[in-house]
Amino acid sequence: MQRLFSSFANGWPGKGLLIQRLLVGGGLLYFCFECWSATPACSTALPESIGAAGGVLLAAGLWTPIAGVLVAFVEAWIAASRSGNAAIPIALAVLGLTLAMIGPGAWSVDARLYGRKRIALREP
Repeated sequence: MQRLFSSFANGWPGKGLLIQRLLVGGGLLYFCFECWSATPACSTALPESIGAAGGVLLAAGLWTPIAGVLVAFVEAWIAASRSGNAAIPIALAVLGLTLAMIGPGAWSVDARLYGRKRIALREP
């Protein structure tokens, strides 16, 4: 499972990845709630909901490479189906891909589940 993740960065890089994960996850949730609360139903409600589920996974740092690719595809779908400004879905797609490529960082569920572990052997 270690091969699926490129790194579990610690220190300042890990904190930066945590901030990036929270920003992307929060943005995806915000746009999903905005779409569902619109007076006329939003035409991209299904992809926004799928993106919000990916955003929750990214914010938690669970299955980050899979969630990042899912977010990238869904946001590309939203950008292609949107007639107006598609800058925000494109930016969220790029951020999702960067998280999929870089990894979740040390402060994530993935790091706790699949990160490097120290095994102490007892002397016989």
